[in-house]
Amino acid sequence: MVAEIKQHKHASKKPCWVIKIGSALLTADGLGLDETAIASWVQQMASLHQRGISVVLVSSGAVAAGMQRLGWKRRPHALYQQQAAAAIGQMGLIQLYESAFQKFDLHTAQILLTHEDLANRKRYLNARGTLREVLNLGAIPVINENDTVATDEIRFGDNDSLAAMVTNLVEADRLVILTDQEGLFDRDPRQYADATLIREVVAGDPKLEAYAGDSGSLGRGGMITKIRAAERAARSGACTYIVNGRTSNILLRLYDNESHGTRLYPASGRLAARKQWLAIHMQSHGDLVLDDGAVRVLRESGRSLLPVGVTAVYGEFSRGDMVRCIDNNGKIVAHGLVNYSAAEACQIIGQSSERIESILGYVDEAELIHRDNMVVF
Repeated sequence: MVAEIKQHKHASKKPCWVIKIGSALLTADGLGLDETAIASWVQQMASLHQRGISVVLVSSGAVAAGMQRLGWKRRPHALYQQQAAAAIGQMGLIQLYESAFQKFDLHTAQILLTHEDLANRKRYLNARGTLREVLNLGAIPVINENDTVATDEIRFGDNDSLAAMVTNLVEADRLVILTDQEGLFDRDPRQYADATLIREVVAGDPKLEAYAGDSGSLGRGGMITKIRAAERAARSGACTYIVNGRTSNILLRLYDNESHGTRLYPASGRLAARKQWLAIHMQSHGDLVLDDGAVRVLRESGRSLLPVGVTAVYGEFSRGDMVRCIDNNGKIVAHGLVNYSAAEACQIIGQSSERIESILGYVDEAELIHRDNMVVF
């Protein structure tokens, strides 16, 4: 807790929590929206608000609520059916939140996002400005993926990832993921009686993904999406808590520093705002394969990526697009905004920067990716 307390001490803004509630909790395991449980979480969030915590709610449940209204027992596979269910279910979900928060004289603001909204720098900054103003006005943003228009190419894939990106967007102190499990175990507790709950761990620890199980029938996520969300949230300095949402007054117990579920804390400090934006990209336009020397230079020296350190180019991208830098084993080393198109990059990789002009007939930048436009993992 030392790093987290130190961070709060030097922060001038109000503490901010992003709270994500999953479909299984919201819909009483598929039996319709659990109004009693929702009322309890809203009461706790209102109490946090009264105690000086800015609250951002990331709520799943639109598709599941729509399924219940339509009498569907299984989540449809066809995208248009999921979108129709989301459109129908979102109405009831938001009406329920609006009514519940109004009992505490709190306004709510519905915000629907797609990955494209956050991948575009201008739209990202606009979304950040809107969210900050909503919080300044004392309202509760209720955020969900815009399932009615999102396609496979622009969707987050699950609301755990969305919650992590929102955590980066508002530079929240905590990401609290409410689930139907007690937290992260070293083995699946549904199959192994001797499974051990992991209380505290560094976000991004490679061994964590081996512990994660599959998702349920209602959601698109699972424990693996939660630990990946924690790793993304850590890039803005946030701690993530994976806890059982059915535990009585769980949010207030976390506020009182009780130990519940799994706490995943950042290994290092907060990235600069622009680098946070680069880090949250989940979709890239292409890949640059780096040799061992380039990987070492990026990670140890924090320098720009030069053409000489790249061995292969994959994908179709233009100048200014976001690309991934990967090592020879396919592991992501960095994200960055590339200075040359894929066709141009193919011609200059493996060459010194001095040869760019003679090869292309012109030179825009000496680097393939400048260090100011790159975040290293």
